[in-house]
Amino acid sequence: MLNDKIFLLFCGLSHKSIIFDNIVYFTARIFPFIVLFLAILFLLFHHEVFSKEKPAKEIFQKLREIFFVSLSVVSAWLLAVYLKIVFQIPRPFLSLPNIHPLLAPTDFSFPSGHSAFFMGLATAIFLYHKKVGYWFVFFAFLIGISRIIAGVHYPLDILGGFLFGALGSFLLIKTFKKS
Repeated sequence: MLNDKIFLLFCGLSHKSIIFDNIVYFTARIFPFIVLFLAILFLLFHHEVFSKEKPAKEIFQKLREIFFVSLSVVSAWLLAVYLKIVFQIPRPFLSLPNIHPLLAPTDFSFPSGHSAFFMGLATAIFLYHKKVGYWFVFFAFLIGISRIIAGVHYPLDILGGFLFGALGSFLLIKTFKKS
């Protein structure tokens, strides 16, 4: 199966260098917290409240933006959790022989909750702030790829997470965002 072959190609990069393994571990496990922190800082402090004629209106719009970005991210993550229970696809290290993951999650594999969460975040930020959104999309891709290399997700898990996260955020924000 192509999914297995791509997984083995990426996962085969691990356990060859302690430095590379540490980078992958950092990107898969620690970097997501840094990305979330950066997103929170950006959302809280990137505004032009005092340079506008109506600062109260600007504050309201900023709070609305924070609310919908947060709702998008939480919705994407909850959908991923629900779908994991529905599909119950085991992690690659449980299904394939001789896979030694760099992480050891205990839940199911499809879709990737990290990918859904961070692509949902990236899409939501992108819809409000294009230039910064590109960075968050890049961060989501780094996190997703690192989780394949770490041996905890198949490529389709990551793609499914990206799809659910992006589509969910897009639909939610486009439905409620004022033009």
